[in-house]
Amino acid sequence: MELFSHRWYLDLIDIAIVAFLFYKLFMLVKGTRASQMFAGLVVLVVASLVAQWVQLNALNWIISSLKTVWVIAFVIIFQPELRKGLALIGQNRLFGPFIRVQEFGVLGEILKAVEQMSEEHRGGLIVMERDVGLRNYEETGTPLNAKVTSELLLTLFTPHSPLHDGAVIIRGDEAVAAGCLLPLSENPRLPADLGTRHRAAIGLSEETDSVVIVVSGETGSISMASRGALKRRLDKGTLRSELSRLLVRKAPERARTGAALA
Repeated sequence: MELFSHRWYLDLIDIAIVAFLFYKLFMLVKGTRASQMFAGLVVLVVASLVAQWVQLNALNWIISSLKTVWVIAFVIIFQPELRKGLALIGQNRLFGPFIRVQEFGVLGEILKAVEQMSEEHRGGLIVMERDVGLRNYEETGTPLNAKVTSELLLTLFTPHSPLHDGAVIIRGDEAVAAGCLLPLSENPRLPADLGTRHRAAIGLSEETDSVVIVVSGETGSISMASRGALKRRLDKGTLRSELSRLLVRKAPERARTGAALA
């Protein structure tokens, strides 16, 4: 009874949480210049504990006087790492139904690249994975595993570059592979003027739930394929609305559906 009256298990939880936070902070700064500062901070903390234990009054007074400064210095020194850590927390699956920052950021980069590709009549084929995995198609291309940026997409679809003819597959906020081969649609009712890129986009959307953007190299027109249907000659605003409807809002709708079924 006495053990539980002291609530010793809360102390263990407290220690475990603090240890976990320090571990995560160390992993964030590992390999950067901030890691040396982090080591110095640990030394100061240890020195403070030793000073209190051994009762080194002068040293303990100096360290105690600097506690307020420590907090400010910690925020300033580790600002990039703290920002990165908060971003990782926000991207956690637990917060997915409420905060879709990741998708908005990726869509902005994709839209920026698609708009420029359209203006320059630069052909492109961009695949966004949803629930159905695309690993078998990913394996037909060249692995990238790079964060999606407009500059990356424009570089990949530069005419006569090694990977410009195939498709780029995007999973989350990463371009996982480029130069990928997609299945061509065998629908006999498709318009005769559709090229290989458009037929490949429709073909993949017939077999999976992915969303595929096509930029025509001849006309610069933008099209989007989803669930076997192709929407052609989209402007930037319409494309943004369609992508937001299919991608950004997908997770909240799935969460509500799951709750209804439960």
